[in-house]
Amino acid sequence: MINNDVIILGIETSCDETAVSIVKNGKEILSNIVASQIESHKRFGGVVPEIASRHHVEQITLVIEEALNQAEVTYEDIDGIAVTEGPGLVGALLIGVEAAKSLSFATGIPLVGVHHIAGHIYANQLVDNLEFPLLSLVVSGGHTELVYMKEHGHFEVIGETRDDAAGEAYDKVARTLKLPYPGGPHIDRLAQTGDSKAVKLPRAWIDGTYDFSFSGLKSAVINTVHNAEQRGEIIKPEDLAASFQASVVDVLVTKTLEAAREYKVKHVVLAGGVAANKGLRAALEEQFKDNPIKLTIPPLALCTDNAAMIASAGTIFFEKGQRAPLKMNGNPGLDITIHNHRN
Repeated sequence: MINNDVIILGIETSCDETAVSIVKNGKEILSNIVASQIESHKRFGGVVPEIASRHHVEQITLVIEEALNQAEVTYEDIDGIAVTEGPGLVGALLIGVEAAKSLSFATGIPLVGVHHIAGHIYANQLVDNLEFPLLSLVVSGGHTELVYMKEHGHFEVIGETRDDAAGEAYDKVARTLKLPYPGGPHIDRLAQTGDSKAVKLPRAWIDGTYDFSFSGLKSAVINTVHNAEQRGEIIKPEDLAASFQASVVDVLVTKTLEAAREYKVKHVVLAGGVAANKGLRAALEEQFKDNPIKLTIPPLALCTDNAAMIASAGTIFFEKGQRAPLKMNGNPGLDITIHNHRN
């Protein structure tokens, strides 16, 4: 390999995916291995932290070996080890962090801690060159945020959810409609065949801010279902799904467009697990198709949790000279702006 190349091994275990990836120069994926636990958690209707941690322990060594083998590299080729430091499930985070620390200690390879959402944002770097200033719409099970970046590795949260994240609302509405876990993709599929104007649902604009709120919308859906049941009425699930999704997407896209204009950004990127939502992707593409602001939406495989995004972000922090000590711990409440202050 060329000496100028920077090869980063990324590890991601913040929730229910045991993932390891090797990425070259922050942009080229040499391997990206993900061991999913969906089948184990499906019967519980959500992620069980203890089970997630146990699976990470069982899988982490195997996934690391597979990533190295597929990339055809050895530890001598690795310049840095990037690991999700937080946020996430504390037990799950600890498995990845301890694995990364053990590797770093045994090999002498420098360690870099990465914020999980920073990773989701940098998933876009794996498919496109990031242009600054940049705005990222982050939409996942635990996060809904607008993050402004004036340069690589610098994050400013200009809008965030005041209650439920969009992905969380999707899962709760899915349970109300008796859809299987994970509920988001099922609602998205139903919405494609429904009438988005069939059920009147609210939109929380929170005027004067770029913040979001989906708790009221979630409650409105639940109340609509219960009221219909009491009256003996039938609401088509696809119509309710379409109306719910239209409300969520309308607010997300409108606020993103307004923020992009106010902050005069050159580039808007979509990030997070809910970035796989077809309705959201289509609405953003429609709004930005004749807009001079560049729009990047990552492929589906890079929307959900993976380690390539952690390695990509880790490359930026590695090149900025950021290093994590061996006393680093998993931090479930980690703030993304921590990267702005690290050396």
